[in-house]
Amino acid sequence: MACQPENSVYDMPDVRHVTAIRTLVLCAMCLGVLIAQIDTSVVNLATHAIGATFRAGMAPLQWVLDAYNLTYAALLLSGGLVADLYGRRRAFAVGAAVMALGSLVCALAPDIAVLIAGRAVAGLGAALLLPPSLAIIRVVWPEPVARGRVLGIWASCNGLAFAIGPTIGGLLIEGYGWRSVFLLVVPLAIAAFVLACLAVPESADPQGRRFDLTGQVLGALTLGGVAWAAIASHDGGSAWSIAALTATIALPLFLWVELRQGKAALVPLDLFRLPAFSGAITATAAMTFGIYGMIFLLPLNWQSVGDLTPRGAGLALLPVSLAFFFLSIQSGRLAQRLGLRAMTAGGTALIGIGLLIVATTEAGSPMLLAQCGLVLAGLGMGLNTGPLYGVAVGCVGPERAGTASALINVARMTGATLGVALLGTVFGLSHGNAAGLRAAMLIGGIVQLGGALVAFATVRR
Repeated sequence: MACQPENSVYDMPDVRHVTAIRTLVLCAMCLGVLIAQIDTSVVNLATHAIGATFRAGMAPLQWVLDAYNLTYAALLLSGGLVADLYGRRRAFAVGAAVMALGSLVCALAPDIAVLIAGRAVAGLGAALLLPPSLAIIRVVWPEPVARGRVLGIWASCNGLAFAIGPTIGGLLIEGYGWRSVFLLVVPLAIAAFVLACLAVPESADPQGRRFDLTGQVLGALTLGGVAWAAIASHDGGSAWSIAALTATIALPLFLWVELRQGKAALVPLDLFRLPAFSGAITATAAMTFGIYGMIFLLPLNWQSVGDLTPRGAGLALLPVSLAFFFLSIQSGRLAQRLGLRAMTAGGTALIGIGLLIVATTEAGSPMLLAQCGLVLAGLGMGLNTGPLYGVAVGCVGPERAGTASALINVARMTGATLGVALLGTVFGLSHGNAAGLRAAMLIGGIVQLGGALVAFATVRR
């Protein structure tokens, strides 16, 4: 296999040694997911306290989340290419170190601008960290069935992060202030860095490709323009229209440049001729659009109206996190029994139904009804997250594993960025009242159901 390193785990005759190495590799990859997701989930709870400290309005608070999401999504493509060109272990380790640095900047930030800058640095680290994580799994577990089970465990760490982040984050905010939540990432990042250096086999597969700077710039301008336009639209002025115009111009230029590059492109457009790959990308973006919008707006609303403290909001999000975690552990086995179409399309549809149930509440009240919607959304994520990643990475050969994993993560973070931006804008236009939350959740639920239809039409075993 071309992308296996010279000292691959497959060259080791001792089966127990191979199993031990694979276990350490999986631990490192799971830590990578925990780092990226905890960094998002704890900040959702901290936005109210950050706003009070810096006297910041809705738009700056959206940028505290979207500076991370936007940088992460815009640079993920380059992160995947860098991993394929220069080494997946190297990219993973550097990403862990950069995330630790960005989190420290956030913890020490003297104002909202420095905090947003620190979040952007953390997003850069995540962009280097996640693509090689999936690519390493694709290389170390070439067997589809074994890889499916490993991806289920890997995906379950998203749910574990959602459980750990809000719970510990709420306790930290109440006990030590919002700055303490950013320090939570640092020891996990150090552990991931050490494990990567000790256990992860190096692999790379340039295949004649090179770094596509023009494509990267145009791709970043496209995504950045869309997110900026969505966030700035409810403030009036000309900033949102300039941003929208920038994205409108950059997108066709990006597609033209990538088409001319062919197989050496930052985004090989021929991948999108694979129906299952395109369907997985679309369903993933739809999933995170609604989920990230919901976990941004619900805790903010609960705390703003005085219904819950940060700790209470974290505990209120715990059922959705646990449902996600426990079901995703079994997603590999369930996919073998139910099939990928049922897992991906059915899971995405469950999330949509959950958001629609939340839309029927009065600003997240009564809590019991809101929890029904949240738990359904958690079950849906547990069903579809691992299989969606498995479909995307399994569609390509190992030489394109980094690029495919980068693209599925771009879809995830693009959906998250636009979900926070657009649904946050819908909420803000209604002055943060119950009607605004209802409208935002209704839009999020409809988008989810659309993603479920796409998955049903494109994903096959």
